[in-house]
Amino acid sequence: MGAASDQLGRPLRDLRISVMDRCNFRCPYCMPEAAYPEGFRFLRPAERLDFDEIERVARVSAELGVTKLRLTGGEPLLRPGLPDLVARLVRIPGIQDVALTTNGVLLERHVAALREAGLHRVTISLDSLDPVVFARLSGGRAELPAVLRSIGAASHAGFPVGVKINTVVQRSVNDADVTGLLAHFRHTGIVVRLIEYMDVGNRNGWKHDDVVPSRELLDRVQALWPVEPLEPNYRGEVARRYRYADGGGEIGFISSVTAPFCGGCSRARLSSNGQLYTCLFATKGTDLRAVLRAGVQSAGDEEPLRQALTKLWRNRADRYSEERAQPSVDENKVRGKIEMHYIGG
Repeated sequence: MGAASDQLGRPLRDLRISVMDRCNFRCPYCMPEAAYPEGFRFLRPAERLDFDEIERVARVSAELGVTKLRLTGGEPLLRPGLPDLVARLVRIPGIQDVALTTNGVLLERHVAALREAGLHRVTISLDSLDPVVFARLSGGRAELPAVLRSIGAASHAGFPVGVKINTVVQRSVNDADVTGLLAHFRHTGIVVRLIEYMDVGNRNGWKHDDVVPSRELLDRVQALWPVEPLEPNYRGEVARRYRYADGGGEIGFISSVTAPFCGGCSRARLSSNGQLYTCLFATKGTDLRAVLRAGVQSAGDEEPLRQALTKLWRNRADRYSEERAQPSVDENKVRGKIEMHYIGG
């Protein structure tokens, strides 16, 4: 079966796989402490897809056109044996890129095994270099030096496609720290991507006034270091890329709020319990775990899974970020979106 396209002609190219719904941080924009206190009921191990099931979904997705896989959480490095899963995924025919997004606290101890397993790239979430702000934005669950050590270890590990840092920027929270963070990573080969604060899920108290537009951030950067725009690496790339004119490296801007990129979105998201979502802002998913565990299938017979994935993608018409940008949309209107820690960013 060939590549699948949705109702708006968008191909399926990227699959983001959440391997763990738990996290060792309590970032206010994702898992605020008040909503996820000690004793919160996360998934039991048996409720999560096992590595065989994840590999099956990835293989069928590759048949339908997926070339990139990204492992997310929660915090994916809380999942035991993650390098073993990476080693399985990189061997799937058609898969060209397997990446990991992590908060970095556990990365240093796993970086060698992940590199040996064949991981292509690592993205580390880091919202501030100010220890006080970092502590507030991680829920007081980690020390900044541990994350910086992991970034250094990843940078020296030699991942084929390199290391990126994702920074979610919120007005009057960490926007004053942005240029200092950029200065720290200039001339290191590490790409920092500045992400507009988004209304993912329903528990982070998002307000449009808290968004710092990428255009404003770009102006701040330009005032210190002239930058030049770069062409996208591929169709549907979400970050608008720039390079420092003095050779200091590259920077990216992800502008889901002020410059939606729904028209080129080629991503599906698989939760750790086997729900497939066709949008980061989805209100519901499709249960692939039931398909994966339905009876005993003959060896190699993945037709039920293939049909489910194909039907789901061909019926897809999501364009939430574009709809949110329309003046007629009330940002305070309640929409029961899935929480980000279930499906990754």
